[in-house]
Amino acid sequence: MALYTPIIGLAVAVFVLVFLVLCTRVHALIAMLIAASIAGISGGLTAVQTVDTISKGFGSTLGSIGIVIGLGVMMGRVLEVSGAAEQIAYSFIKWLGKRREEWALAITGYIVSIPIFVDSAFVILYPLVKALAKKGQRNLLTLGVALAGGLILTHHAVPPTPGPLGVAAIFGVDIGAMMMAGLVLAIPCVIGVVIYARWLGSRYPDFEPENRDDAPEDRHAAHQRYLAEKEAKALPSLTLSLLPIVAPIVLIFINAVNNMLAKAEDMVWLSESLWGQAFAFLGSPIIALTISVLLAVYTLMPKVDKHDTLERLEEGLQTAGIILLVTGAGGALGAVLRESGTGTLLAQHVANLPLTPVLIPFFIATLVRLIQGSGTVAMITAASISAPIVSQLPGVNMLAAAQAATMGALFFSYFNDSMFWVVNRMMGIKDVKLQMMVWSVPTTIAWAISLCGILILDWWL
Repeated sequence: MALYTPIIGLAVAVFVLVFLVLCTRVHALIAMLIAASIAGISGGLTAVQTVDTISKGFGSTLGSIGIVIGLGVMMGRVLEVSGAAEQIAYSFIKWLGKRREEWALAITGYIVSIPIFVDSAFVILYPLVKALAKKGQRNLLTLGVALAGGLILTHHAVPPTPGPLGVAAIFGVDIGAMMMAGLVLAIPCVIGVVIYARWLGSRYPDFEPENRDDAPEDRHAAHQRYLAEKEAKALPSLTLSLLPIVAPIVLIFINAVNNMLAKAEDMVWLSESLWGQAFAFLGSPIIALTISVLLAVYTLMPKVDKHDTLERLEEGLQTAGIILLVTGAGGALGAVLRESGTGTLLAQHVANLPLTPVLIPFFIATLVRLIQGSGTVAMITAASISAPIVSQLPGVNMLAAAQAATMGALFFSYFNDSMFWVVNRMMGIKDVKLQMMVWSVPTTIAWAISLCGILILDWWL
């Protein structure tokens, strides 16, 4: 019985975590710390050792990603207030034409949600959906779901969004590799969501929002009016709008390629060369995101005074505080499982199960997401519990496992998820069945497609 005490203790800790988040007014941060304490003491650590491990795990997790999260949300805030997100949407809609607005909005969401929080991005861009929608043809449901789908996928999978950043830190995965894998895995999911969005429009061709306050308008006229409004509005250029997003991705990608090439016997010199050293510095996430914030401030807000600029940046930092704390608490829980040996004990049993190890974080994230709603909390919790387990198993690709934790948290967004209400309330949907058709079903479709992508990634790597 003593052999299984740590496992029983972990089960109790997870139950307490879920119960506190779901049924009480206790915040997820405190719930995670309580769960970590239960797991530590039941795993054989003394009270002092448990507290010490929680502190070290919290600090080491935030030490690797805390600055990056702060820089990422500052950049995102600048993109919000400067009109850069609107410019990106306007440009794609203009290029793709009047019959493919849903693809333009999905691509916009895919790009914009890398630095901007998904809820805020949908609120900012939803007026574009209303401006382009027309009863029976460019259906509001099609355009709204396409935009929201593009937003949610990179929000879940691609750093510097806080969730995947925290997961990368807990699994010890290179942020550049996490970013590249997330960008690739999100593409087929976006395509699947857009195809579903088009079907949804044909399924409800006469849909009108219950809170609609504007008269129906001819689709062609709406399209032309939108383009005319955006052309007349003072927005930054597309190049400047994309620059703060693309620049860190390129720098991190070059550094990741350099590191990969340097592993070859005839290329070991690369890491010590001027090129290698330069991009080892510029391509480190902290420096790449610092450059990105500077580019955003000086190219997207050139005429804004110092006081207003600092106020906008600090607004971004205020939103990052609780995410930093929850992420750190997740790291603390993972550290307790490693230090107590519970992760090793579980790994010995999991190794005998007829289950691909990379799916362990995927299904844990799925379960936690379904129970408590928050995608970020689900993926951090899944990473905290599963990383100490899968790290003990032979042949597990930690990058695929990390992405499994992020993508598993896509499953069936419904009433306990804030994004569910943002999407449905903005679109004026009050019927429960339609609410679930609009958001619960497409997130589940993306979840299923991502499962295939995770398995392919694990096989290929």
